[in-house]
Amino acid sequence: MKTTIFTLAAILYFTAAMACEHCKKYEDSKDFKIKSAQVIHNKKYGSLEFEIIVEGTAGKTVPTAVGKMDMAPVLGYVFPTTLKPEDIGFNPTEGIVALALTSHPDFDDSPLWDENADGKFDNDGIVWHPHWVVLVKDERVKGGLSVKEYKKADKITKPTTAPDMPMYMDSPGYQVVTQQSAIRVSVPTYRVNNKVDFNYDAVSCYMQVSAPADGMSMDKPMLGVVNVYSVLSGKLTLPYKVK
Repeated sequence: MKTTIFTLAAILYFTAAMACEHCKKYEDSKDFKIKSAQVIHNKKYGSLEFEIIVEGTAGKTVPTAVGKMDMAPVLGYVFPTTLKPEDIGFNPTEGIVALALTSHPDFDDSPLWDENADGKFDNDGIVWHPHWVVLVKDERVKGGLSVKEYKKADKITKPTTAPDMPMYMDSPGYQVVTQQSAIRVSVPTYRVNNKVDFNYDAVSCYMQVSAPADGMSMDKPMLGVVNVYSVLSGKLTLPYKVK
């Protein structure tokens, strides 16, 4: 069944109060209470400037490592959009394109980039960094959403910057900046097929990895949304437009 903006809104609205044991400690944090957000088309530099403002200190709170991939926690500030998967380098497919700014200390899924500039490319997942993802409805997780998966045998198109994971996820390497209550990222317009007229929303959430030692679980998605902390529009209707 096709995932639309409105089914996405219903899923998150009715599941936002549902929490997991590991993520309860973050749900009262002002660092994830969104006050405002904006996306500005900077014509002078040919970029889209994404920004979320929170009540607390943006990016200050990061997940506590669990020491393994399975059940690894991921915290995110997310911009669901009306962009199409092909705008960000994937083949046409159903789902909601979102720009997710994430932190996860247990693994590194941006092998092309050295975000902490220490000369190593596999140890900086805790540093806030961006992903393009395609989200779909998924009743296997309490948050009702997951990053869309595919079988390795499937013939799909994905960006050359995408990690070697069978999900519609890219690691584009944009610079993420945190400053007091703000978290920001700048995206060159050519990296979104020069689309500068789209709608968006802003969400903060807790995600979790499923990677059991004996292979992928059929009971849980590889990366699912477990708890939603804040939705700027209230019901995730994506009412905001690029300025």
